Amino acid sequence: MSQNKHSKTQAALVKAVALLCKPLIRLLIEKGMTFPQFRELMKELYVEVADEHFSLDSTKPSDSRIFVLTGVHRKDIKRIREQAEQGSQQVTSSASLSGEIVARWTSMPDYLDDKGKPRRLLKSGKGDVPGFEQLVSSVSKDVRPRVILDEWLRLNMARLKDEYVVLNQSAFVTNKEFNEMAYYLGHNVHDHIASCVNNILVEGEPMLERSVYYASLTDESVNKLRALASKKGDELLQHVNKQAIKFYDADKQKADATYRMRLGVYWYQKQLDTSVDVNQESN
Repeated sequence: MSQNKHSKTQAALVKAVALLCKPLIRLLIEKGMTFPQFRELMKELYVEVADEHFSLDSTKPSDSRIFVLTGVHRKDIKRIREQAEQGSQQVTSSASLSGEIVARWTSMPDYLDDKGKPRRLLKSGKGDVPGFEQLVSSVSKDVRPRVILDEWLRLNMARLKDEYVVLNQSAFVTNKEFNEMAYYLGHNVHDHIASCVNNILVEGEPMLERSVYYASLTDESVNKLRALASKKGDELLQHVNKQAIKFYDADKQKADATYRMRLGVYWYQKQLDTSVDVNQESN
């Protein structure tokens, strides 16, 4: 690559990274993560990614190679790699568990009513009709259903009506529990960015990554489009979810069941900055 072309590539990349980082940095400042803390985190991530993706001849890159690739000081590289070797046990997020339980409740025929909507569930099923306990146990037997129910009631994700548990279908949209929302921020945005990066770096069939953008719209028009996007987006996710559950139950014991996927739908709106060209996308 010529020096001029490399400079243009770097400039375009810097511009893109600056744009995608702005909302993240706003969140970090709001939640008290300072630049020195963020800088240390970036050091660790640079070393981790270089270690995982830039090996030569199937051997781990040396500290010197990581220094050349990342610019992180050798003493920091040594410290970070030693810490990584010691390992740290990852805790499965309750958000992940709750997400899978809700996915089954909203897609499996045993848990749907005649209209295809999540039916209210007895705390414990009767006969061939499974209840909330059976639903939770179908996902994980490592946690008691009562623990899940108590947490969902606290977060207003579900409510009790007599002996029944009723799912609040807006729970994952309205839930303001920070830990839960941070979990989805990390996982959803990671996969969205990973899809974009794959399409830039890898030749061949690109991954699905599309959006629709319009400016110079009235508040009324934007609200109508938001309602349309919400309705159609929910229909798409529900349809894919129902198919994915079937595939998962059929595939999970197979030796080649080594892939994962995520389909996301997002919406963003804000008032235009009149000092900026409305034909150019802004953050």
